[in-house]
Amino acid sequence: MDKQRILIVDDDENIAELISLYLEKECFVTEIAGTGKDALALVESFNPNLILLDIMLPDMDGYEICSEIRRTNHIPIIMLSAKGETFDKVLGLKLGADDYIVKPFDSNELVARIHALLRRSTYAPEKSDIASATEHQGDFVEYEDLLINITNYTVTFEGEQLEMPPKELELLYFLASRPNQVFTREQLLDKLWDYDYIGDSRTVDVHVKRLREKLNSNHNWSIATVWGKGYKFEVK
Repeated sequence: MDKQRILIVDDDENIAELISLYLEKECFVTEIAGTGKDALALVESFNPNLILLDIMLPDMDGYEICSEIRRTNHIPIIMLSAKGETFDKVLGLKLGADDYIVKPFDSNELVARIHALLRRSTYAPEKSDIASATEHQGDFVEYEDLLINITNYTVTFEGEQLEMPPKELELLYFLASRPNQVFTREQLLDKLWDYDYIGDSRTVDVHVKRLREKLNSNHNWSIATVWGKGYKFEVK
């Protein structure tokens, strides 16, 4: 079985090398980029399974790099930063990051979060790789104009396959497979983030917001806010 590849983007050579050592002990293959330009080049040549992305870089900041990667690619991204303010975390998540870890962090926590994002991984295959005949194989839920397949990590909406990061897809599947059931933000964090998440519940809000933007249409279903409680996949 091929080892999974992690791209470490950090201009602090000592930190990057230390992270690389930890991950290689966990049997990952790593590459290090010290600039945004190098990182974008390695996304193409190294083809990583996951990216660890520092925010403060000499030529571009991590937010710019994340946004650029998300134009064409849905590789899982974990942002690493000394900035621990809620605004910084929310901004990173809005731009497409799947997780956000504040420096300094524990190496065991980092490895746990990486495994959590890669679990059952791989993100959605290219559209050309999926024949319509196989879209209904595996575990899926289906509603009007919406098919969510958790086995091959695909979402088909109004006849078109949507590109969606793993955590968004998992959240959508979890809610849609339990129609009209209300979950608090804390319950969703506990169920879907697969580890003792250190952060605030706005992480869930950001992912719900991104899902609503992608599924913006009039149907007999929606992701509804239950004020004072949380969210549910409402089916009328």
